[in-house]
Amino acid sequence: MVTAQTMMEFSCPLKVLWDTVTNLEHTTWRSDLARVEVLGEGCFAEHTRSGYVTRFTVTACDTLHFWAFTMENSNMSGTWEGHFEEIANGSRLVCTEMVKAKHWWMHPFVPGYLKRQQKRYLDDLYRALLDK
Repeated sequence: MVTAQTMMEFSCPLKVLWDTVTNLEHTTWRSDLARVEVLGEGCFAEHTRSGYVTRFTVTACDTLHFWAFTMENSNMSGTWEGHFEEIANGSRLVCTEMVKAKHWWMHPFVPGYLKRQQKRYLDDLYRALLDK
């Protein structure tokens, strides 16, 4: 299993950060997604612009502090955790992702893939929160 962690600070209030990240109805700020499908209580699927689907199940939710879920698609399975903090000039999000590739030949590519995905996610989030 590969683990990648990244952090970003935002100049918006903690509640704005939390609401943006956890709102599955408004995900247009995500440049990688075509849509998110809510499947039921605590379950959702992300559909990429290229049609790839990843399913998620929320495993923990402590409003304004912590959100975690499992994720799975045909290539990988793993977990994502988001730690949300209020800081002096706004808020901070620390993301930890742990992923296991389902195909042996993918193993060398997973660390780089995770870093790129986390960077894209946080860059998109940063742009979405610039005016908030």
